[in-house]
Amino acid sequence: MNAEQRITFFQLLQANNPKPTTELEYSSPFELLTAVLLSAQATDISVNKGTRRLFPIANTPEAILALGEEGVRPFIQHIGLYKTKGKHLQETCRILMNKHGGEVPKKREDLEALPGVGRKTANVILNTAFGEPTIAVDTHIFRVSNRTGLAPGKNVLEVEKKLLKRVPAEFMHDAHHWLILHGRYVCKARNPDCELCIVEPLCSYKHKTGIGKVRGPI
Repeated sequence: MNAEQRITFFQLLQANNPKPTTELEYSSPFELLTAVLLSAQATDISVNKGTRRLFPIANTPEAILALGEEGVRPFIQHIGLYKTKGKHLQETCRILMNKHGGEVPKKREDLEALPGVGRKTANVILNTAFGEPTIAVDTHIFRVSNRTGLAPGKNVLEVEKKLLKRVPAEFMHDAHHWLILHGRYVCKARNPDCELCIVEPLCSYKHKTGIGKVRGPI
């Protein structure tokens, strides 16, 4: 995909969804950090189900620590790996209280030092909570980047670096959300809805499905 095609690619995604955002529900950087930490290998739906009950009771590091692992468990036990995530959440809250005054840090190195927070989670926080032009490459973005030819790579870090170079600056802030939503609902792993895809004419995927039907919105 050349530079002109990449501009058109994101113009189409923007026209379809002018103000994309995460499907995780949150109202503060700490709530987002908690939700993203819980979302590893889990659906946003399952995380939202838990945080809708948890956050009205405890939505600060201090309050989560006061509940303890046992107190948090009933809210998250339907989420995969909840025991490990609950432990990481407690440890993260303790670090936030001891080292960051109870606030979510805005530096990548500080975020990645938190238990259960890797580069992908840090990128989500930096982009969604603090407005930085970063891209967190998950399985959906990795798939879309490779299939379309937007930023092919053998691993998530390679794809991330290519996206940071290839995504036009004016689209960088929202690119993360456009790509993840496109991968989640259109460019799906097993049965991509190519006939519904608004960027299909720009896509280099060799195994497109349903082409020839009327193309509708994402």
